[in-house]
Amino acid sequence: MAIFNEGRGRVIDATPNPVFRLLGIAIAAFLLVILLFASVAKVDSGRVGVLTLFGRVTGEILPEGVHLINPFKANNETSIRTQEIKESASVPSAEGLVMNLDTSLIYHLNPEKAAEVYQKIGPNYLAVLIEPNLRAAIRESTASHSANALYTGEREMVAKQIFDQLSQKLGERGITVESVLLRDIQLPNSLKVSIESKQQAEQEALAMNFRLQKEKQEAERKRIEAAGIRDFQQIVAQGISPALLEWKGIEATETLAKSGNSKVVVIGNSKNGLPLILGQ
Repeated sequence: MAIFNEGRGRVIDATPNPVFRLLGIAIAAFLLVILLFASVAKVDSGRVGVLTLFGRVTGEILPEGVHLINPFKANNETSIRTQEIKESASVPSAEGLVMNLDTSLIYHLNPEKAAEVYQKIGPNYLAVLIEPNLRAAIRESTASHSANALYTGEREMVAKQIFDQLSQKLGERGITVESVLLRDIQLPNSLKVSIESKQQAEQEALAMNFRLQKEKQEAERKRIEAAGIRDFQQIVAQGISPALLEWKGIEATETLAKSGNSKVVVIGNSKNGLPLILGQ
């Protein structure tokens, strides 16, 4: 397109230079590509995305996958997978004794509260929120139990007390507590030896009681058996008479006399009149 300039008396060509046109198209295409890539948000498996607009948390949470978003919004990923934190601390017992306790906390971030956690606590919520509360819960729980109880039979009770306390405090802030494990309790050597000696003495006492109970049962069995034999002998003795014994003797004599074995029969016994049978 040509334009006539009356002041200067010449014609000015207003057609854009093709080079500038191509440069403008390239810049526009480049900006378009940048906006397109900025509009695509990818969230990895086991994570969620928290969107922010110029540093302000919008409250939007993206699940795993690919999403189209406002190109001016930033995607901040955070893990929602189950995680473990191990804590080794010196804690007091109810008697004031210091013990070494190894604890494991199993937890994960609540996906529905990921934006709130990112806004109010930040991505470093482990050091800011979880670790201090875990240490406080451990100390509070062990301080209400004796060292002997912790070493012997109340581990599960202490673990449950820590779990209940953390579930309430951390759950309100967006952290879900799955379980609390007491891996190891190390007492002072002198106390440990004393507790083990006491346990050994209790086991020996239980074993002795068991043996005494067994002996009592055996003595009772023998007494009942002897009483039965005595009663049987009394009943049998009452049923045996001299006439019955003579009759049984006569039957036995007749049976022997009829047998094929050689024998000598002597008639006339001075005591009961029964014959005497003498073998060969």
